[in-house]
Amino acid sequence: MFLTKIRPSNLIILFALPFIAFLFVSNPDYSRSLAAIIGVDPGAALLLPGFCALTLCFGCGLAVVRWLPDTKPLWGLAAATLCVISAATLWVSGAGLSFAASVVANAVDGFTSDLVVRGETPRRLTDAAMAMTDLIFHRGLLIYLVFNMLCLIAVILPLGRVERLARWGLAGMNGIGLIYLALFAYLGFASGVAITLRAAILAYFLAVVLGLGWIGLMHLQPVRRTYPLFVGLALLCALAAGWQLSKPQAEYVLLGTLDGKIAVSPGTPQSLIDAVRYGHFPGANTQEAALKTVKDTNAALQALLANDDVSAVLLPMSVMPAGSQPLWRAQSLPDSAKAAAAAFTVLTLVLALLTLGGFLHLRHPLSVGAEFVIDTIRGIPMLVIVLYIGLPLSGAIKATTGGFIDPPNLMRGIVAMALAYSAYLAEIFRAGLKAVPIGQIEAARSMGLTRWQTARFVVIPQAFRIIIPPLGNEFIAILKDTSLLSILSIRDVTQRMREFQSASFLPFAPYNSAAIFYLLLTLVAASLIASIERKFHVKQR
Repeated sequence: MFLTKIRPSNLIILFALPFIAFLFVSNPDYSRSLAAIIGVDPGAALLLPGFCALTLCFGCGLAVVRWLPDTKPLWGLAAATLCVISAATLWVSGAGLSFAASVVANAVDGFTSDLVVRGETPRRLTDAAMAMTDLIFHRGLLIYLVFNMLCLIAVILPLGRVERLARWGLAGMNGIGLIYLALFAYLGFASGVAITLRAAILAYFLAVVLGLGWIGLMHLQPVRRTYPLFVGLALLCALAAGWQLSKPQAEYVLLGTLDGKIAVSPGTPQSLIDAVRYGHFPGANTQEAALKTVKDTNAALQALLANDDVSAVLLPMSVMPAGSQPLWRAQSLPDSAKAAAAAFTVLTLVLALLTLGGFLHLRHPLSVGAEFVIDTIRGIPMLVIVLYIGLPLSGAIKATTGGFIDPPNLMRGIVAMALAYSAYLAEIFRAGLKAVPIGQIEAARSMGLTRWQTARFVVIPQAFRIIIPPLGNEFIAILKDTSLLSILSIRDVTQRMREFQSASFLPFAPYNSAAIFYLLLTLVAASLIASIERKFHVKQR
């Protein structure tokens, strides 16, 4: 019976769903709150049909690869028919144009792009951009339709190597399209939900990859040249740090008086700026000095000569005007050399400590490093990791690369959550591998299986069944912890709830709506995980 397969807690929610639905339909406060936190844009009804039709096209295309020609031929033919009919309907009617236009409008910068009308929310394409999108959309659908029909014919009529290429072509085109719709395309009818789910899914899969990487490093075994190699790397880093510290120091002078602001230009060492600001030089004022950042040294001298609000200037001695009497003279390494020396010094110490720890415990230094990373990450709160990676670390990377690497806030949050959860997933993987009896591994090796074959056919299948429940728990946890990304102004469900509550001043409806939505979301995830557990449970197969 269907009800017997539902968990008791889910059964209670199932019977409560009619009352919850009635609450959201009958109460305007709750209906507006739900629409706000889901992220329903004006005109969303025009976007949903195009999204559903495109999803049906790509999904049926993938189903054809799975079912035809031998697995489920009737189901495969039905999926092929649906795929062709959906694509043809979209091409003839243009029903998906509104959705395509919304995706394009939200994929560009709304402040600088000429494709969108400035100042309109939700974003709208200009007439020229709309005509271009219409042309590209219809041509793309025609190409997709023709390509899919040719591939379907090749799959239905087995043609040897051509059939194999056609299956790969169907899988590639439809898989890429489905992944783009599910994880990257802007969904104007549910943008808040899309951000929450995408952040959770991407962070989870990235955490799995990182966790497997940590486990792989922990299982490394040292060889004869491992320790000499790491000692040599530590020495090279120490030499690089010494080389950076031995660079010639730049000499700076402070000109003028201390009555007004002090002008500084980009490239001035931060230690000298701090010394001038806080008066750490002979003859300085007891109060903190006011600074003014200018474009370059020429602008600093012009500001000093203009005698507006700048009474002093800190600049390199090489550009000091002839006959000037400096208030203070100092030398300092450039900030780039200091940063490089600090980085190489830290790397030297880390390599030395890892090598020492590995030598004492007969382990690979990278294994010791992976264990240290796992223990360190588990000891730092999730919110601190999100803030650290999302704000100062990303800003430092942006400044170091000159703005070349500047990921959006959502990507910063995904990386932060993936890094945080990778430590817990690594421990789950380690527990699953340890749970496989050592006797089975020894038996497999005695039968002549290699390490890779033993892992593939003996260890991994058993470990995977064991770790499915904790892996599911971690996915539910990461799904809920996406609410922390609102601290980075990411407009997920939680951030939209806060925005709506601030605008409407409703005391309970926004919070209750968000709580109910997260509850239903996690219950659906728990049900999917339970079905996966039943599928891989040995006694139920």
